[in-house]
Amino acid sequence: MQHYSKRLTEAAQRALLAEVRRVIATAPLYVPTMPRSGRPMSVRMTNAGPLGWVTDKAQGYRYQAHHPVTGAPWPPIPQALLDLWTALADYPAPPEACLINHYAGTAKMGLHQDRDEEELAAPVLSVSLGDTAVFRVGGTTRKSPTKTVRLESGDVVVLGGSDRLAYHGVDRILAGSSALLDEGGRFNLTLRRVTKPERV
Repeated sequence: MQHYSKRLTEAAQRALLAEVRRVIATAPLYVPTMPRSGRPMSVRMTNAGPLGWVTDKAQGYRYQAHHPVTGAPWPPIPQALLDLWTALADYPAPPEACLINHYAGTAKMGLHQDRDEEELAAPVLSVSLGDTAVFRVGGTTRKSPTKTVRLESGDVVVLGGSDRLAYHGVDRILAGSSALLDEGGRFNLTLRRVTKPERV
């Protein structure tokens, strides 16, 4: 795990936030549901890129090329995020999905692995915008010891190598810790490579 504190300047954060809002205008935030139980998640989400990560009671966790509510294709990944991937991911192919999670109020995310991708050699890169998150990360089993890291607006985290399948989650959001989002809360933008690239 690599944590790049304040990797984005305030101006870059504002510019990226404007791009995120343009994505949301095309692909609105919605409330996903858990497999089997159908229980609503506490975050709202959407995606950008050729593929998007979705979940529901009927079909579970998966990637698909269209918004589950509107049926429209996901909008493109903002160029600023593609540039971050090029600079930090150390991977030869571009990301195919940008999962956008919005955390507000008591929203949180339990410990989980990002393992729905075919290509696990590519890292997962995430960007924080807005209120600080208390981020928890452990090892590759649920019983591994964990530690907490505060992720502030503009921070970037890369999970790769031996930490690619590390369990991680968000314990809570520190409301009012950032003034970036007028509505408060936090956006987390997660870039993923889903399929194995063609080998030349």
